[in-house]
Amino acid sequence: MRLLILGPPGAGKGTQAARIAEHLGIPAISTGDIFRANIKNETELGLQVKDILASGGYVSDEVTNAIVEDRLAQEDASSGFLLDGYPRTLAQVDALDAMLDGHPLDRVLELTVDEDAVVARLLKRAEVEGRSDDSDEVIRERMAIYHRETRPLSDTYRDRGILVEVDGLGEVDEVTARILAALS
Repeated sequence: MRLLILGPPGAGKGTQAARIAEHLGIPAISTGDIFRANIKNETELGLQVKDILASGGYVSDEVTNAIVEDRLAQEDASSGFLLDGYPRTLAQVDALDAMLDGHPLDRVLELTVDEDAVVARLLKRAEVEGRSDDSDEVIRERMAIYHRETRPLSDTYRDRGILVEVDGLGEVDEVTARILAALS
């Protein structure tokens, strides 16, 4: 199964992507995780994106598309995958469509959440995990970018008949159960 999970920063995409991917036996592919690993390992890519992410910005389409294309070409993604954090713009939707070469996504899951709840969740995560990319100012900038650039993807995938909206608030197990029910 080829899946994509959408939702604003802090909606629980990463947590749910890992659970759903494990349930389905496919890899969860998170561009954010790929970027953070490169920053931690101080790779060339990591050095490129460190300042961008720290300010709440997004990495360029060119760099992100190349990373995703490389990851989707790996053997473990041949029978399916769950994308988290990509695509985030309509231009990236077009790039992903080209990468998939006639084998479109099966479903797009969108976690819907209250924005104030998300901000509180991210500030708590920043405190617990020591994530410098989750300050109040950065969170609000990422939310504004999400609404401006990523939210339009919902309409695109709704028009294709593959968007499934799932309430992302509540206990983790409850949200997982809602997602699995929506996929069946």
